Amino acid sequence: MRIGFIGLGVMGKPMAENLLKGGRALTVFNRSRPAVEALVSAGAHAAGSPREVAERCGVVVTMLPDSPDVRSVLCGPDGVLEGLSPGKVVVDMSSIAPTVSRELCALVEERGADMLDAPVSGGQEKAEKGTLAIMVGGREAVYERVRDVLDLMGRSLHVGVCGAGQVTKLVNQTIVAANIAAVAEGLAFARRAGADPERVFRAIRGGLAGSQCLEDKAPRMLEERYEPGFRVELHAKDLNNVLQTGRDLHVAMPLAAQVMEMMQNLMARGCGALDHGALGRYYELLNGVSLKP
Repeated sequence: MRIGFIGLGVMGKPMAENLLKGGRALTVFNRSRPAVEALVSAGAHAAGSPREVAERCGVVVTMLPDSPDVRSVLCGPDGVLEGLSPGKVVVDMSSIAPTVSRELCALVEERGADMLDAPVSGGQEKAEKGTLAIMVGGREAVYERVRDVLDLMGRSLHVGVCGAGQVTKLVNQTIVAANIAAVAEGLAFARRAGADPERVFRAIRGGLAGSQCLEDKAPRMLEERYEPGFRVELHAKDLNNVLQTGRDLHVAMPLAAQVMEMMQNLMARGCGALDHGALGRYYELLNGVSLKP
């Protein structure tokens, strides 16, 4: 079955490359031509529109920035919906609002096709390695049909009906945001209190405070190494979806709201393209300390 891939950005391009490495016939579309040309050089075929991707492929994967982008690619002129036919599957791996996923799923099903929402976690490094965590919502039988495709990009798990994948991703982003902020706050406190933050990190990493966030982000903060794995501006986009969905459901999310304000401050300072570990820089500025030895 030919796979279509729409959206060849920082995450999408390596994900599509892993499909090629897995021996899949691939058709790609992206607004920026260099990424398309790179994939064509590796063996993919180029399409002129999302509609053409859907017409030529049995499975269409989208990896796009946010809800409006996914809606435009699916529902706009020459969009995916215009090229769908019964039996085809749309797999949206973008991180968007659950309500939008459910809306688009209904539109896809009107065409006799199926849709899964399958957002990912792990950032660029795991996208390149094909080790992303993939959270899948939709009909389980459809998931089983495309599971081998997803397995080429990471480790997938079916979590429920359409929209449940996006809910799971928003839970992930909420916990990660609070975790990174806690790491930054703790290290800034250590510095101001006269302790060596690096030694503090080494002392606590094996205890209950230990986490993947601590292991990945504390060294970045201590070295002031903020080249993006996952950008502040993208995490802020996800937190916006968290907070909007929380408001719709009347769920109080004070921690998510507080970290969102920190990220807004970083973006106002021109730091939106940095790794979300740059919350360490926020705390440095807030407290007038440097985490770097």
